[in-house]
Amino acid sequence: MSKHTQTALSVNLNKVALVRNTRHLGIPSVTRAATLCLEAGAAGITVHPRPDERHIRAGDVHDLAALLKAWPDREFNIEGNPFHNLMDFVRQVRPHQVTFVPDSEGQFTSDHGWTFPQDAVRLKPLIDEAKALGARVSLFMDPSPDAMAAVDVMTAVKAVGADRVELYTETYASTYGTPKQAEVLAAFKATAEAALAVGLGINAGHDLNRDNLHTFLTTVPGVQEVSIGHALIADALEMGYTETIRAYNACMPQA
Repeated sequence: MSKHTQTALSVNLNKVALVRNTRHLGIPSVTRAATLCLEAGAAGITVHPRPDERHIRAGDVHDLAALLKAWPDREFNIEGNPFHNLMDFVRQVRPHQVTFVPDSEGQFTSDHGWTFPQDAVRLKPLIDEAKALGARVSLFMDPSPDAMAAVDVMTAVKAVGADRVELYTETYASTYGTPKQAEVLAAFKATAEAALAVGLGINAGHDLNRDNLHTFLTTVPGVQEVSIGHALIADALEMGYTETIRAYNACMPQA
């Protein structure tokens, strides 16, 4: 995404697929949604193909990978648990980025990050394989409770070979506009500073929206990419994809 001078917006299309899957008509189209988002200025597309195919299906992953070839300055990010079905997709389509998420197979939505150093040994060979296949590897991580803990965790993440961390932002989103917001943001800021200090890139995602995004990005340093799905697709139902993408990009401070 080198042409983008601000935090990159990657649109998660899971919810488009979820609506499509309620009928057998093929609408709304996941690839059409991707095209409209890219045309409007999205920097990339994200999907999380779960083993039960409740939303994104295997065919969607391949269709989107083919579509993205016509957009060489944009990126394809595939999320998932590398101990389930994720690595098959990485081997088959070789996305620009892969985000390892420690979900259980039936989990409703992603709700926690990896634990370090406990998960390091089992993650390392899969990180090595994904990188050998040309993918940037990002690990889904909770913010650390204090600065010292953040340094220890991020040092361990760097040592296992990850390129970036994706900060799980639900705790920020749920406390936005409350007296706890400043305290929670401080933990994200400390975690990001620790990541930057050891040379990790930073992504963020989960329940970010047009209201809370700008404050997060102007407080937490170095965020290179945000992945947004639920709120963005909800906005697009009312505003359309083009205006929605423009509105989210307007929330991004210039790097």
